[in-house]
Amino acid sequence: MERIAIVGVGALGSHLVLLTRNLPVTIKVIDMDSVESKNTMSQFHTKMALQKNKAMALKQTMHGLFGTKIDAVPHRLTLDNVESLLSGMDLVVDCLDNGASRKIVQDYVQVANIPCLHGALAPDGTFGRVVWTHQFVIDSEAGMGTATCDNGEHLPFIATVASYMAMAVQQFIRSGTSRGYQVWPGGCSAI
Repeated sequence: MERIAIVGVGALGSHLVLLTRNLPVTIKVIDMDSVESKNTMSQFHTKMALQKNKAMALKQTMHGLFGTKIDAVPHRLTLDNVESLLSGMDLVVDCLDNGASRKIVQDYVQVANIPCLHGALAPDGTFGRVVWTHQFVIDSEAGMGTATCDNGEHLPFIATVASYMAMAVQQFIRSGTSRGYQVWPGGCSAI
């Protein structure tokens, strides 16, 4: 059975866990953040999970709703723990929202030779990326503004990008294919 680590279970990551629950994989989720009220507007987190760690809350939700068992790590991924958290994975999926943490993931998977899929959303909900490490460039965070998931306005688009991420993970698990996507509200193109 394949082992997948999903780093960051906010807008993209929480929906990705929901959409990959039927794959024949073992899922580990890593996130140190807590569920806030604003998160329930566009993330797969419930009001019952408010103030709980996102990884632990998602583990409880997935088990309660679907009987899906996931390994939850309620810590920040850092240079000091990246190896212990990601070693032995067959696939790493980066759903983080900051460049410094993305760089830690990207540097580690390249050295460890672990396939990695990166997901990203434009803050204004106009663009999403599903990109494999060999094509991924970490964007500058200057002038990013409001997070895409603050008010729930972009929930359908977030779910669409998460769906393309889930398809990319499914294709990789089934055939080893590394297909990425560029997504915008009016369409999608494979990359």
